[in-house]
Amino acid sequence: MSVMDKLKQMLKGHEDQAGKAVDKAGDMVDQKTQGKYSSQVDTAQEKLKEQLGGTDTSPERREQPPQQ
Repeated sequence: MSVMDKLKQMLKGHEDQAGKAVDKAGDMVDQKTQGKYSSQVDTAQEKLKEQLGGTDTSPERREQPPQQ
């Protein structure tokens, strides 16, 4: 079993919290590097969220407000 599989198993049911943690960690990296690598950090955040599941990171989904 790979490390990513173990992480997915541990985070099952907590995908939203994991997504928030990924965002928070990326923001901290941006702050420490003064935004020098922000595009790379954003890409890494999106890919990690996709791997962990849960949140939809597609550009169309991020720009539109939630439908009621």
